[in-house]
Amino acid sequence: MNFKNLAMWGIIVFLTIGLYNMFKNPQSNMSSKNQINFSEFLSEVDNGRVIQVEIKGNNIEGVLSDGNNFTTYAPNDPNLIERLSSKGVSISAAPLDEKMPSLFGVLLSWFPMLLLIAVWIFFMRQMQGGKGGAMGFGRSKAKMMNELKGKVTFNDVAGVEEAKEEVEEVVEFLRDPKKFSRLGGKIPRGCLLVGPPGTGKTLLARAIAGEAGVPFFTISGSDFVEMFVGVGASRVRDMFEQGKKHSPCIIFIDEIDAVGRSRGAGLGGGNDEREQTLNQLLVEMDGFDTNEGVIIIAATNRPDVLDPALLRPGRFDRQVVVSNPDIIGREKILKVHAKKITMAPDINLRTVARGTPGFSGADLANLVNESALLAARKNKRIVTNQEFEEAKDKVMMGAERRSMVMTEDEKKLTAYHEGGHALVSFNMPSYDPIHKATIIPRGRALGMVMNLPERDKHGHSIKYLKARLAVCFGGRVAEELIFGKDNISTGAGGGSGSDINQATQLARAMVTKYGMSEELGPVEYGENQEEVFLGRSVTQTQSVSEAVAQKIDKEIRKLVDEGYNQAKKILTEKIDDLHKIAKALLTYETLTGEEIEKIINKNEFPRDKLDTKDEEKDQSSALGSIGLKPKIVH
Repeated sequence: MNFKNLAMWGIIVFLTIGLYNMFKNPQSNMSSKNQINFSEFLSEVDNGRVIQVEIKGNNIEGVLSDGNNFTTYAPNDPNLIERLSSKGVSISAAPLDEKMPSLFGVLLSWFPMLLLIAVWIFFMRQMQGGKGGAMGFGRSKAKMMNELKGKVTFNDVAGVEEAKEEVEEVVEFLRDPKKFSRLGGKIPRGCLLVGPPGTGKTLLARAIAGEAGVPFFTISGSDFVEMFVGVGASRVRDMFEQGKKHSPCIIFIDEIDAVGRSRGAGLGGGNDEREQTLNQLLVEMDGFDTNEGVIIIAATNRPDVLDPALLRPGRFDRQVVVSNPDIIGREKILKVHAKKITMAPDINLRTVARGTPGFSGADLANLVNESALLAARKNKRIVTNQEFEEAKDKVMMGAERRSMVMTEDEKKLTAYHEGGHALVSFNMPSYDPIHKATIIPRGRALGMVMNLPERDKHGHSIKYLKARLAVCFGGRVAEELIFGKDNISTGAGGGSGSDINQATQLARAMVTKYGMSEELGPVEYGENQEEVFLGRSVTQTQSVSEAVAQKIDKEIRKLVDEGYNQAKKILTEKIDDLHKIAKALLTYETLTGEEIEKIINKNEFPRDKLDTKDEEKDQSSALGSIGLKPKIVH
């Protein structure tokens, strides 16, 4: 709880105590004097002991002959004054005194209303969470970046060299506008950073803030959207007003797709509040009232949903693609993050980068952090290659679940299932090499075969995709050959990432998107699309005829059957190799691609993987049933 909240509660407590004392003091003051009843007062008057009285309403204060003061409460007695006069009592009268100051009395009468208003303001400030509180709905939540705290420069950003060049030009323009205006160039209004999640868009924006040397405001797209109509548009206006005061400056809007989605999307229309906010943003960026010197930099991973008016030149003049880094970029990113940890001198970050194709900057940062955590868990002082390899497996395949209890039959079935994938993959030269095969449960899978490309790939051939279809069915076919069709498991299906699902989706994409079907030709066919109507998802009909849909299903089935038959042919011919890999997996649990190659081609099994001293006995118990005599590598 912050200081303002404590101060408000302190005021409430103070007013409550004052109210209590106000009602308590009059009674205490009254009781501090000599209180007598009215009959006793009359007796004193009749005895001549009362010298002086002061009448205030029904309250009477007086002095006795012995000098003592007294007070009493008198009923409405019309003969009292005459009775006092007859006894020679000095009588004075005064209006009834207010027992509290007039200002304090007004505050007391308004106390319940003031308390209600204070509580309402308190809760509204909590709901708003931003500056201005309950009375500042329309104020912008943009925060000015503090360069002294956690300053990031372009030296801290790696792997996105082309994107850095684009934004470096913006920074240079802010530093020296005359260099560009001398030739008639104008400062760009907006720069949109587009790329997958984790590629470093926000980090690049922070680097711009660190390099520009000008005021830098940052805000999220969701900060514009509120439950009150018109608040988002008001905040946009206030944000640009702040920008004008600090011109030239940069305003960074993260996740702009939260407010910049296409207007009028869906059958039921769009959200009025969001569209008003977007309209105001469009006007502020390029309307009659131009904002010279205010540059908008926005980031999103959903450029396809943005409104076309937002993307036209004059608003976002340039779109900078921040893609996943290549091997050179991954090595640079690893070097940036590796500065924060203590590594063994024999670690080659180029090798680590080669083994992480498709990793984003966030994935690589997570990889380095996981390796450091693993080393700390083992009480090591430096991070070695072993921790990097374990961290890579954890990031790519999920954490090991060694505590999961599996029966021997389940382990055996899993070993043959994963052995089928590995063997088909090994015999498909056009497919990616095997990185690792394991029957240790990781994530939601009971086992896994991981393939990694030798280099970065930006496209795939028909031959590669057909090989992938065959690999997908390697596990199911291996189960059928070894255990029979009546004993196959659900390991090949049951989820969105299952073997059968992957094969079906890949075959559908080859037919309908990639134009790889001879029957249908190089034509893209539409699929079911969903639209939102009155808050409900409505599925539209396919954009293809019934006859074409039947042809699509037929071609998909043809590709799937081709992959299935290819896997069955390989495993039938290489059944002995399947037994080798499966039994080795049962013995060692995890095999690398090099170890699988030696097992298949040279019948060599890794000696250093056995923890017991009786390696040959263990292997003979695992492999003796099929008459193999493994050769131990020394």
